[in-house]
Amino acid sequence: MIGGGQLGRMLAQSASLLTIPITILDVGHSPAKHVIHPAPSNINPLTSSNILDANTTPTESHGEGHIDGSFSDPEKILELARRVDVLTVEIEHVNVAALESAERETGVLVQPRPSTIRTIQDKYLQKVHLVKHGVPVAESEAVASNAAAIEEQCKKWGMPLMLKSRTGAYDGRGNFVVSDISQAGQALQALKDRPSYAERWAAFKKEIAVMVVRSLTGEVVSYPAVETVHKESVCHLVFAPLRSDDPAVEERARKVAEDAVRTFEGAGVFGVEMFLMPDGSILVNEIAPRPHNSGHYTIEACNTSQYTNHLLAILGLPLGSTGMKVPSAAMLNILGFSSSFSPISQLVSTALTVPGATVHLYGKAESRKGRKMGHITVVGSSDAEVRSRLRPLLAALLPDPKNTQYAPPPQTPGFSSPHPLVGIIMGSDSDLPTMLPAAHVLDSFGVPYELTIVSAHRTAERMTQYARGAASRGLRVVIAGAGGAAHLPGMVAAMTALPVVGVPVRGSALDGVDSMWSIVQMPRGVPVATVAINNSTNAALLAIRIIGASMPSLLQQMEKYMRDMEQEVMGKVSRLGEEGWEKYQAKKH
Repeated sequence: MIGGGQLGRMLAQSASLLTIPITILDVGHSPAKHVIHPAPSNINPLTSSNILDANTTPTESHGEGHIDGSFSDPEKILELARRVDVLTVEIEHVNVAALESAERETGVLVQPRPSTIRTIQDKYLQKVHLVKHGVPVAESEAVASNAAAIEEQCKKWGMPLMLKSRTGAYDGRGNFVVSDISQAGQALQALKDRPSYAERWAAFKKEIAVMVVRSLTGEVVSYPAVETVHKESVCHLVFAPLRSDDPAVEERARKVAEDAVRTFEGAGVFGVEMFLMPDGSILVNEIAPRPHNSGHYTIEACNTSQYTNHLLAILGLPLGSTGMKVPSAAMLNILGFSSSFSPISQLVSTALTVPGATVHLYGKAESRKGRKMGHITVVGSSDAEVRSRLRPLLAALLPDPKNTQYAPPPQTPGFSSPHPLVGIIMGSDSDLPTMLPAAHVLDSFGVPYELTIVSAHRTAERMTQYARGAASRGLRVVIAGAGGAAHLPGMVAAMTALPVVGVPVRGSALDGVDSMWSIVQMPRGVPVATVAINNSTNAALLAIRIIGASMPSLLQQMEKYMRDMEQEVMGKVSRLGEEGWEKYQAKKH
């Protein structure tokens, strides 16, 4: 493995679980060196039966799995190639000519292919390659490294204009936003006069990413799309899975990412960073030919981590499942600070007390501003639970008022949660008194919900958008109250795969009986659970039971609720026997 940073460290950790021997090339005490073990002589990393043989035990001597040297040094790359069967990278800024030479001389298999690494490490050539293959990207043009050329590009495309270094850039370094034509000189200085290119400004709605795995045989699979949040051009947070009003966005993002990766050669994991535009279209921003920061969450949240799948891919082994094994996850990068005060130790101490939080520290000796020192993954049974667990971690960082939008306070009674599990909808505000008991029940159980008006007849388009986007926004149950013809529950059920609970609302000439029959008499194939007339309390309790089937803590609350009901009735039985029914009834009135 060329490079021994944090990505190499996590690759080595995954390799150790399968007794896959790793040798790294990097300078000094790199993070990966801390977990490297040399290869036992009886293990062939290309033979799965040996890899998975529990009787083979790596020796405990250190240093033999590490070559001390630069990953751009041809001699060191050749030395590494002579000691391994497969060569991969954890950083794309490598000497590609040296890779090709080592491959020719030793026969080592380089994955992904050197041609892929060469194309991707020049970001402008990467964009040209993607355009050639029909992959959607923001428009780009090569720009000469002088002020006149930059000013001319600003006049051509307008501002803001994104100016990027073609090579050697990462984590926002090598990028400059030109907001005024007078900043041309400042941009050249920031890019250190390196070859650059201009990119037409993409006013995106969200930054998103998809990790894609490609096998030696060309099989391509992807992980769920995620939302990435950047601060000062460095990834700050990742939320999985991506939430959107448009249920097709996730599928569309994965297809664009997979199609982009198919245009390159070689096996392994590719990190595809993209822009979600306001019209729902997807633009590829950049591709990394290696595991990626936006895929760290896969270690705890997915059936197979990106690191394990990278190894399986380059070794020709069956790929692991990319599905999530938890409903929701978030990843928080731990970045270094330039000041003498560093909240990292406080942050880690806090994380150790947070349920569902896992701390990864990279073992870097020096903490510098913006340097990635580690990350924390938080998993939970819902988006709301993950955000609540994230809240104390963000509070442990230096104060930042923007953090509250990523981990808002608990739901305020009378207002919708930003991360609801249950949607309460009604055809008219006249139904609100009937539907409020459902909200109060959900409040008492601490279940996040939203409450709004959606009329099947007067706002048909809104109803369609609401129903089709309910699941992709994270809802798990919809409670729909309606009177009269009561078409709302059935129409919503016809447009979402989520369970829908209908509440017949009294108020029509037939006193709600017509609404009850309308809701309960749904055609075969479109089920709607129906409760008694005006009984939104039962609708909420049923919704809690549905969600509780996959959330043990909520099921326990429901069991306690049932025990409390039993005790309440048994208390009445006791008083009835002690006081007699005449006195008991008189007290009730």
